[in-house]
Amino acid sequence: MRLRVKICGITNVGDALAAVDAGADALGFMFYEASPRHLTTEAAAKIIRQLPPFVAKVGVFVNAPVEAIHRTVEACGLDTLQLHGEETPEFCRQFPRLKVVKAFRIKDATSLSSLPPYETDAWLLDSFVPGKPGGTGEKFNWELACEAKESGRPVILAGGLTPENIAEAIHEVWPFGVDVSSGVESAPGKKDHARIRDFIAAVRGIEAEQF
Repeated sequence: MRLRVKICGITNVGDALAAVDAGADALGFMFYEASPRHLTTEAAAKIIRQLPPFVAKVGVFVNAPVEAIHRTVEACGLDTLQLHGEETPEFCRQFPRLKVVKAFRIKDATSLSSLPPYETDAWLLDSFVPGKPGGTGEKFNWELACEAKESGRPVILAGGLTPENIAEAIHEVWPFGVDVSSGVESAPGKKDHARIRDFIAAVRGIEAEQF
């Protein structure tokens, strides 16, 4: 199975196109104002207009009102939502025309009990860090991601992934996809293009071993 790769926290056109050129399947745009990678709707739309076709455009939101999400989707041309807050299963069902990924901060085995009610298109598993909804650069116990996969729902692995450990992560979990932000940055919101290439090359190298 081909692994999907999302480069999250895109803040400028140069980083976006570098990620696409390296083979990224999806780009993430942060609409959470407290994030160092936050973008205005206008800034994100400007970047997205310059993307080639067949690249998923993911809007990352944290406890945003439904109306605000719809406005941002319309203005930017987003096709996927990634919800990182305390959104309920009912909230997640209010976007039938979009793909919806619900993110969960995994602290321990008890964290997995919150996943089953969410019948979203995929579950993104990130690390639990108090007071931070994501993008921390911290990894969690990947065995828990293996347990989450047993539900049959696509699992996207995030949290502390880097070019140096992505092969180990894939071998242990073999998720539907992987999501990286700080692990390919030179500074918050500024991507290191060489690290993006190394990260995606490592993923594709693991895939090649399977055939």
